[in-house]
Amino acid sequence: MDTSKFIKAYCLKTKEKNVPMHNAVVSKTARGGYIAKGDDGKGNKMSAILSETNALKAIADGTAKKDF
Repeated sequence: MDTSKFIKAYCLKTKEKNVPMHNAVVSKTARGGYIAKGDDGKGNKMSAILSETNALKAIADGTAKKDF
């Protein structure tokens, strides 16, 4: 599987950096920012704060679902 287009985040449980996020869902925060929530493929939950361009690009690429 090509993970180059996936959203990359830090996994708190395994302490790994730049882990591809599976099952990502992008939503808006109360202040208007964007946050992606998902898992690392092993069941460990992850989240990442995104810019508007990166969030909309991930939705357009099909690597994340839109929740707003």
